[in-house]
Amino acid sequence: MKSPRVGFAGMTHLGLVSGSAFAGRGFDAVCYDSDEALIARLARREWPVLEPGLDALIAANGARQRFTCTRGELGSCDIVYVAPDVPTDDQGKTDLSALTALIRDVAGVMNSEAVLVVLSQVPPGYTRGLGLWPPERVFYQVETLVFGQAVERALKPERIIVGCADPTASLEPRFGAVLAAFDCPILPMRYESAELAKISINCFLVASVTVSNTLAELCERIGADWSEIAPALRLDRRIGAHAYLTPGLGIAGGNLERDLATVQSLSEASGTESGLIAAALRNSRYRRNWSLRQLHARVLSRVADPVIAVLGVTYKENTQSIKNSPAVALIEQLVGCRITVFDPAVRPLPQWHPRMTVADGALACCDGADALVIMTPWPQFRLLRASDLAERMRGRVVIDPASVLDRADAGVAGLEHVALGAPSLAWAET
Repeated sequence: MKSPRVGFAGMTHLGLVSGSAFAGRGFDAVCYDSDEALIARLARREWPVLEPGLDALIAANGARQRFTCTRGELGSCDIVYVAPDVPTDDQGKTDLSALTALIRDVAGVMNSEAVLVVLSQVPPGYTRGLGLWPPERVFYQVETLVFGQAVERALKPERIIVGCADPTASLEPRFGAVLAAFDCPILPMRYESAELAKISINCFLVASVTVSNTLAELCERIGADWSEIAPALRLDRRIGAHAYLTPGLGIAGGNLERDLATVQSLSEASGTESGLIAAALRNSRYRRNWSLRQLHARVLSRVADPVIAVLGVTYKENTQSIKNSPAVALIEQLVGCRITVFDPAVRPLPQWHPRMTVADGALACCDGADALVIMTPWPQFRLLRASDLAERMRGRVVIDPASVLDRADAGVAGLEHVALGAPSLAWAET
């Protein structure tokens, strides 16, 4: 069988990374977007997203990967993935209108024997409700996008979940051959099961996040250390080596809150109980203000007109996304303070704070600061020496949720180091 040609419609984060991964697996990939300016940027190798390994992957793909703003070129493809990012609002509600319009536009130019695959995340019932194309050639595939790890996960997925009209039937041969190239388990299931599978995975992740956050805060109050407890949990086979056990500042990004909102809506509509989901959202909103609470107790309530240095504004490292970013939320709440901010990937926006200065580097950001808050654990921040920070700062307080700095080095430098899940300095000294 001739190697299938694969098309991707929508060159935002999901479509760009996914199309590049398929080309990286040896397939000819036609990458389409109607935005001519975006396609021109891609042709100049200016990527709209920050993802480690993306530039090298596309360079290695060479002629196998082609960017185009001509929708008709998808007509030469055997399989077409529709894969734009789907926007959500601040309540996690999803607008599917642009996705639906793109699917219908793409279906209008596809080869009559081609396979259509919806890769964008959609709620249960969406794919079957499209009502187009022979159902045996329409599939829903669960995306694996994780910001900052997207390239690795797209090239080497743990498993591929495929929603089908009839999961007992064999996959369309060309589609099956493409998926087999990724050398991982393939799990066919009905459309609705696949659509809910992604949400289920995220809900279990949220449960781990919420439990870790709850117990990490308890550690801070009673003198225990979560970093000592987590390895014991990973050795329990009921939880596992890969469990998410890192305490954080609530549920950031856009996807997890969207899925919680979806479960709440489905539960309300069907009359089921979803108190755990509501509790997870409450816990997340409480955790998001952890850094502010620490700052208030140690600096804001004691120092007049303080200067606060903030390192990092993205919601996590290796991404440009500020969706639901705890750092942005903190900056907006530091009313009455002077703040200096630095992030290696995103320039802070003036509307976040009226007394904000944007620094040109991490050390410069700390000059004269009464407190430093390291909100995003960028790898380059881990190279900072506590002694250098102490020399630059006016105060001694470092709020470091993810323990970017070495706690012992911070102590030697005379800094008051505060981290998630770690005992207070008073406990540490006893």
